[in-house]
Amino acid sequence: MLRWEKFLLVSFLGVVGLLVLAPWLSPPLAHLASLRGSNPPVTGNITAPPDVAAVLRRSCYDCHSNETRWPWYSSVAPISWMIAHDVERGRQEVNFSEWTAYVPVTRKRKLQWIERALHEHVMPPGLYRLLHPDARLTEQDISRLEHWLQAQLAELPHTSPHQESP
Repeated sequence: MLRWEKFLLVSFLGVVGLLVLAPWLSPPLAHLASLRGSNPPVTGNITAPPDVAAVLRRSCYDCHSNETRWPWYSSVAPISWMIAHDVERGRQEVNFSEWTAYVPVTRKRKLQWIERALHEHVMPPGLYRLLHPDARLTEQDISRLEHWLQAQLAELPHTSPHQESP
């Protein structure tokens, strides 16, 4: 057996072994395993015009709501850890299923965060778009969201930095 063939065989067996043992190798990630596949109840969904709501559902809801569609590979470690971590972080940043629980100042901050993410083209993330091509935002989607965001921000009360709360 050639040296490179031996290297490939050992590497392959190592990866297979890691995948088989992965669910038991990382107790600190146990909370992510419990998140995987779970969707807490929707307590106060965001209201938006139907065309905006459709874009949000198609491109954002898997990570930023309690209505995540968990694909089959979300139960395969270690990929499942990455997906659960992304959903957990996404829900912490903006959760459209708990929108009505946010106070106006928090809503404003979250709308501004969404606006920045749109302008910087960082949402949805590249890997997510690769696996979910339908989540890509078209220029029309971005324009629709920007107009809606501006209207939402205009409706919120203006506050000074001293009045804002976390």
